[in-house]
Amino acid sequence: MSSTLDTEAGSELFSNYEAELKLVQADISQKLDQISELSGEPRKAAVSQAQRALEEARELLDSMRLEKQNIPQSSKVNVTKRLRNHESDVDTAARKLKSLQDDKAALFGKRYTDSPTQDDQLEQRQQLLGGTERLERSSGRLRESQRIALETEDIGRNTLADLGRQRETIVHARDTLLESEGYTDRSNKTLRGMARRMATNKLITVAIITVLVILIIAVVVSKFR
Repeated sequence: MSSTLDTEAGSELFSNYEAELKLVQADISQKLDQISELSGEPRKAAVSQAQRALEEARELLDSMRLEKQNIPQSSKVNVTKRLRNHESDVDTAARKLKSLQDDKAALFGKRYTDSPTQDDQLEQRQQLLGGTERLERSSGRLRESQRIALETEDIGRNTLADLGRQRETIVHARDTLLESEGYTDRSNKTLRGMARRMATNKLITVAIITVLVILIIAVVVSKFR
């Protein structure tokens, strides 16, 4: 079996698939041990169960391969190693199951002949139909994963577009603010200029009044002499 589950190394969904796969692998290992001790119909039933478990394990591996694409690059090396270990375990179990299936005498018991009976042919057709159903389920999972990936891509594209529009709005607001600051600076300069002119005018007015007062006083004084 592969190394201990490390939820920090990959995504939560990948870790969930991995935990489920480990349970399926343990079930496969138990069934393979049972098959070697059986013969006839019980052996055939156990082989069918092991085949279904292997198909489920392969479906989980496919899901893990898809989820691996969403894992950060810094964790992909460890995740890839774990995935390869699981693939190797499943391949080993598949080879062991095939070797057990090749033992036809044990598989079919006393009924085994080189020419399959009608019941055997019917069972083979049922197995093919079961394999087709499992393939359709796997295809359904892949289609669903592809749909989710496309939806995620659309959301990401829309988010980028929204961010672009928000950036343009922020840039425009910043330009407007800078322009307003320019207007404020010019207004302040204008007000300061007006204040200086008012102060100058006030001084001139006071000087004129002072001169007039002095002249009036001089005229009055000159009349009384």
